[in-house]
Amino acid sequence: MKYLLLIYGNAENWEHPMFLRDPGFLALPQDERDALAAQAEELFTEITESGELVTGTALADPVTARTMRVRDGVPVATDGPYVEAKEQLAGYFVVDCDSPERAAEIAARFPDARFAAVEVRPIMNMSGQEM
Repeated sequence: MKYLLLIYGNAENWEHPMFLRDPGFLALPQDERDALAAQAEELFTEITESGELVTGTALADPVTARTMRVRDGVPVATDGPYVEAKEQLAGYFVVDCDSPERAAEIAARFPDARFAAVEVRPIMNMSGQEM
């Protein structure tokens, strides 16, 4: 089954990978920062070689976002995502795993999970019946 791993980060530090600019990461001793960066590289290598990584991409700064709504048949655009939080959606990965537990394991290994959040969402097929 495919899972969407949504990476969140603080928009004040918008540059990818997000965890490398997080104040919590920057406060760590250099050897811990190096180890965490190496762990991220090892994870990407692992899920690429296992075939679990389907795709992933970083998103542009939230200030470039537009939110579309249709009210009374009229499309209305507003600038920004307007989420009531300092953390914004920074990017995503799609993984194809045998279980939700494996998807959660992968998500927890992203360094971003240590400093912000990584959300795991199953991706439904068009029929929507697999859930």
